[in-house]
Amino acid sequence: MNQSRPATPGQILEREFLAPYGITQTDLATHTGWTRKHVNQLCRGRVPVTVDSAFILAAATRTEPEYWLGLQTAVDLWDAENDEALRSRLGQVRPLAA
Repeated sequence: MNQSRPATPGQILEREFLAPYGITQTDLATHTGWTRKHVNQLCRGRVPVTVDSAFILAAATRTEPEYWLGLQTAVDLWDAENDEALRSRLGQVRPLAA
């Protein structure tokens, strides 16, 4: 198992983009056309960043979609690497060719 779970894209969004500039989740929802509930779930790490949302976040924060997708990928990989059921299943998979 790896060390601690990486920060979710929503945690980064909150910490690096919203809080420092006094932008509320409601402000972001209004600006992006998302519901406040969706923004809140994103900030709490309950919904992942998708390709579509990565483009929207990039446009809103003057970043690149790859930034947001990279953050999400780091979380997804950590979760997978620390999933016991997946580890057990991987132990049963054999390479296709020698």
